[in-house]
Amino acid sequence: MIIESAEVVVTSPGRTFVTLRITTDEGLIGLGDATLNGRELAVASYLSDHVAPLLIGRDAHAVEDTWQYLHRGAYWRRGPVTMTAIAAVDVALWDLVAQRAGLPLYQLLGGASRRGLLAYGHAGGRDLPELSEAIHRRLAEGFRAIRVQSGVPGIAALYGVTDPGTAYEPARRAARPVEEQWDSRAYLRHLPGVLEAVRHEFGPELPLLHDVHHRLTPIEAARLGRSLEPYDLFWLEDCTPAENQEALRLVRSHTVTPLAIGEVFNSVHDYRTLIGEQLVDFIRSSPTHTGGITALRRILDLAGLHQIRSGMHGPTDVSPVGMAAALHLGLAVHNFGIQEYMPHAAVTADVFETSFTFAAGLLHPGELPGLGVRLDLAAAARYPYQAAYLPVNRLPDGTVHDW
Repeated sequence: MIIESAEVVVTSPGRTFVTLRITTDEGLIGLGDATLNGRELAVASYLSDHVAPLLIGRDAHAVEDTWQYLHRGAYWRRGPVTMTAIAAVDVALWDLVAQRAGLPLYQLLGGASRRGLLAYGHAGGRDLPELSEAIHRRLAEGFRAIRVQSGVPGIAALYGVTDPGTAYEPARRAARPVEEQWDSRAYLRHLPGVLEAVRHEFGPELPLLHDVHHRLTPIEAARLGRSLEPYDLFWLEDCTPAENQEALRLVRSHTVTPLAIGEVFNSVHDYRTLIGEQLVDFIRSSPTHTGGITALRRILDLAGLHQIRSGMHGPTDVSPVGMAAALHLGLAVHNFGIQEYMPHAAVTADVFETSFTFAAGLLHPGELPGLGVRLDLAAAARYPYQAAYLPVNRLPDGTVHDW
């Protein structure tokens, strides 16, 4: 099964996606997600100009060899652009190999380890009544675990919070990023009361999650984790920027609130201290941004040796192709924990036909051969590229801060 062509498709149905489309001499088509929110064209160029020409004539079955060829052969390793490009190739090859075998991809990864994947939905509100309403909506949609994000008095706009009844999409279509404000002290004062009210209203059984989004120092994160212990969080996500892996030692020493980290990581090396010292409880990486299924499977296997589970990133800036890859991998690995699930905009379904399902709180990738995702090229052409950027954050005095 020889690769005859490798094409990069950039389309913006609701938001921008980058898809690698590999065609073999047998007429099979494999898809890989190459979407890097706010830097999409960098990956598209990396693939079109530097990777696609190297794929022509290669055996599509050689998934491992191709991964090593692209990772070691480029000399310049790691980084989000490189690893997202490699991920697109890797996932597309897995898609092809599974299609050639006539099996859904998870069967080639060892078969199903569970009936479905517990998914959590997002609920945000500018105040407690709006947040309560949003949680009720997610529960009515079938979610059995909820991520809770709340407005903070004095902060005009916050990550994860939007007007009632509207889908949250942080990337704004504009010539430059929107600037938002942040106040750590106000947030630390306000959030524990929010979680207390939610737990009181919805009871002890509902798994609750919260995302700090990298905004606290290690000692602030430790303080928050301890203050939230009475409300029994499923996890506290990205409590501090974790590129300094040793910083999590301080957080871990002060709180037993479970910690989830890694959506901006792209290599096993980003996790070595965190996994080896069991400083986190959940791995947040997605196949799309971590070198694909081949690389993330290795990370999760290492994590499993340390009682650390998966919690793969599943926002709308991971395309339906990337989401399908996460579901196949999550269904197969033993140490699955939970799957983030933000349903894509309805217009996205004009371009991507998917086989994965969500019912009774569980996701399943479906039984079609391969990933179970098809890309409609004609539909993709109807949604030309539109630039969009994630916001930039500033402290009250104007200092640029982590968003």
